[in-house]
Amino acid sequence: MNKFSILIGLCTTLSWVNAQTVTVNKQNEKVKTETIEVNATTLEGRKEEIQQAFTKYVKEIGKVKLFSSPTTVTEPILGGTPFTKGIVYAGSQAGDKSSTVWLGINPTEWDEKDVTYAQRELQKMVYQFGIKFYRDQVQKQIDETQQALDAVEKQQQRALNQNKDLTLKLSNNEQEKIQLEKSLENNKLENVALKIRIENNKKAQDSLANVATQVKKVMETHKEKQRKIN
Repeated sequence: MNKFSILIGLCTTLSWVNAQTVTVNKQNEKVKTETIEVNATTLEGRKEEIQQAFTKYVKEIGKVKLFSSPTTVTEPILGGTPFTKGIVYAGSQAGDKSSTVWLGINPTEWDEKDVTYAQRELQKMVYQFGIKFYRDQVQKQIDETQQALDAVEKQQQRALNQNKDLTLKLSNNEQEKIQLEKSLENNKLENVALKIRIENNKKAQDSLANVATQVKKVMETHKEKQRKIN
């Protein structure tokens, strides 16, 4: 029953993900001494999981300096295009039940011809991160649910095997019961027959005893007759 409860609980927790929609918004963030416009999205979930996933995602963009505030990425690759000039900035704000992550650039640090492309690609990347994060969360729950389902099915198979074993034992028990009942009935019949034979034996003994007495009397008569011969 515990396995069924776990499975039902895991299925229930999936409901919060089904309605999630990733939206990318523009917001202002202070980078160094300037304020820049960045692409941001707010995701529901544990802040530790969002931050860990975002850090891993940012590392795939280029050379990351994690301990700067905000995180900086040099020599970024955006949409498959590498850039030797320009820096991508990444940051996050954690809340109780949701966190906001963002990516942005300072246009003054980029070639003017690349700014529009970079901003468009960063918007896509923030969106793609949100989609990936939610899908990964769902996958984790799918995996957990599958584990619970596997455990339930294992218990079901164990119960099925146990049922087969118990059914076989019951069948053997019933056969043994039939044999014992037959043996008991045969025992009762043999008991009656033995008592009859014992009674008949007693009668035969009494009859033979009477015959023996008569024969002894006849023998004594013969012996007496023998003694009288002179």
